[in-house]
Amino acid sequence: MNRLLVLALSLMLGWNPAYAAQLEKWVTSWTASAQGPYPAGFPGNQQPEMKQVFPNPEFGARDQSFRLILRPDLWGEQARVRLSNAFGTRAVTFDGVHIGVQMNAAAVVPGTNRAVRFGGRTQVTVPAGQSVWSDAVALPFVREATPAALAGRKLAVSLHVVGESGPMTWHAKALTTSYVSLPGSGARSAQDGEAGFPAATASWFFVDALDMTAQADARLVVCFGDSITDGSSSTMNGDDRWPDVLSRRLHAAYGSRVSVVNAGIGGNQVAGPAEYSPQKPFPGGPAPSQRFERDLLSLSGVGAVIWLEGINDFGKAGNASAQTVQAVMREQVARLRAALPGVRVIGATVVSALGSSNANHGFPEQDEKRRALNEFIRHSGVFDGVADFDQATLDPATGSLRPEYIPDSNGGPGDRLHPNRQGYLAMGQAIDLSLLMPDPLH
Repeated sequence: MNRLLVLALSLMLGWNPAYAAQLEKWVTSWTASAQGPYPAGFPGNQQPEMKQVFPNPEFGARDQSFRLILRPDLWGEQARVRLSNAFGTRAVTFDGVHIGVQMNAAAVVPGTNRAVRFGGRTQVTVPAGQSVWSDAVALPFVREATPAALAGRKLAVSLHVVGESGPMTWHAKALTTSYVSLPGSGARSAQDGEAGFPAATASWFFVDALDMTAQADARLVVCFGDSITDGSSSTMNGDDRWPDVLSRRLHAAYGSRVSVVNAGIGGNQVAGPAEYSPQKPFPGGPAPSQRFERDLLSLSGVGAVIWLEGINDFGKAGNASAQTVQAVMREQVARLRAALPGVRVIGATVVSALGSSNANHGFPEQDEKRRALNEFIRHSGVFDGVADFDQATLDPATGSLRPEYIPDSNGGPGDRLHPNRQGYLAMGQAIDLSLLMPDPLH
């Protein structure tokens, strides 16, 4: 139908584009919680050797381009991206930022790679310890595609570091392959092809959030946690962490009214560490009290939070009491409710690590604390509901994970700490969707 005719009919029926714009809002569609300066963290055995790409972590990236591959949970006709220098020690200048649809590997679908601006400029300098949102960028391919055609597709967010970055803010375990140019190779972001990005990485750098325009009643579900939310022992490039499973269930029920993002960090604790800085990083990243603002409260459209943490607090590295973790949870849930009136906070019970081959986990005292925390989550009244992951994964005969949930999805024997793909599927299926959305299924 002729566009002018469509507009005329719309105006006759009392609808106009300006009013339609008021019915949209920003909703976060993807996150990667910034956890520290590279290489502090747990990238896992999927990480390629990076010494050729980043010879000296103190200097970081040097005149290099990144092509970071991420999967939006919700697509909109406009997007904006957040660049983070949260754990840098000097200002970082970026230019040539682009967003396009990944074709395969480091190649972008021709015609989709769109330039991104910051305050109308193609270059932006992000001071140490800060982040910056881009301007809105139109994604015309979203308007032209059907929702089914975009489901599961991935975006390539490309950027160029001008000069030396210094310590790089990163998310260690992406479980997604992204791409990097070599030092001194210059700006490659505008290129559609893969030739400018010869190196691979299993981590995300500098980009920590992506927003999309969404309908006014859309809401964001944030999955907040440690490595079991981050997806350790799930499938590389498989998108089969428990938040991914939950996402597919919610979209099947609610369509584009919901977005699910992953704010997990491998090794994260509830009560520790007491101090975190670029000069004193902790592999598990900052405590929730230090990262809630950046990784949760600052996101767009938050309507519900699922919080799964505690096992690392009870390991040999944390060695906190169950009472300490419970007290911090009470305090931080109250903080959430004060900052986000109406938010639904779902407590997730902690899965067993009993008998783990991980040297930091698996001993009876840890399991005793874990079970005490789970009773608090189930019965304290602090949470609006419970995602009972423990019940979904526990082998009552042994007190460990069920045997079928132990073998590593990437081919290893498993560590009896992180569920495999089958275990994550059970966790994602165990969540009552009505806890997360404000009205019944349609």
